[in-house]
Amino acid sequence: MNIHFIQHEIFEAPGAYLDWAHARGYQTAFSHVYAGQSLPTSVQNIDMLIVLGGPQSPATTQAECPYFDSAAEQALIRQCIDAGKAVLGVCLGAQLIGEALGAKYAHSPEREIGNFPLFFTPAGKHDAKFAAFSDGMPIGHWHNDMPGLTDKAEILAYSAGCPRQIIRYGTLVYGLQCHAELNNAVVRLLIDAEGDLTAQSRQYKFVQPPQAILDFDYRPMNQALYGFLDQLVITYRG
Repeated sequence: MNIHFIQHEIFEAPGAYLDWAHARGYQTAFSHVYAGQSLPTSVQNIDMLIVLGGPQSPATTQAECPYFDSAAEQALIRQCIDAGKAVLGVCLGAQLIGEALGAKYAHSPEREIGNFPLFFTPAGKHDAKFAAFSDGMPIGHWHNDMPGLTDKAEILAYSAGCPRQIIRYGTLVYGLQCHAELNNAVVRLLIDAEGDLTAQSRQYKFVQPPQAILDFDYRPMNQALYGFLDQLVITYRG
């Protein structure tokens, strides 16, 4: 398997996604767009495209963020989907998948930062790829927005603060607004980049203080993510 990551910021690191790829012996490549690296010019050698998160939105222009080209990323996502590749979007990446398929992103009802229960819809409970996830298990969140829905998209999971946490756009195409890839190293980067989380935790009911985020055990959600990714690879390989 050849896994290609699009990483928008140094603090939006792949975490457990990269750990999983290394543990399985898969080949990995990156477009670190924050460092000026370009997107792939061909999808031929990509088996799975993973588009990570970022503080941008799909509507962010290059005048606002010169290294983020939303239209180019959407075009690459669409190329991969049309070529039958596995495509996974995380947070901003999930929103970009929706946009690439013609569905506008939206603002989430609540700002979520921290670890809160994830609940599965009937469609989610019947998607065997998520068998390793338990209904109501705590999962990582770090967002203000959520993915748009196409006519064929199905909501597989939601949280108390956001009705669109996992979206199935196709058999090989998923958007995860949530962050099952978080670990202690990644959350330290995010906390440092975020600003005063203690003050935010007093203002927003779904924002946790930094110490609560750091003290959380991320291993169960990471293991559940591994299970999902393994099943996605099995489906891709047919």
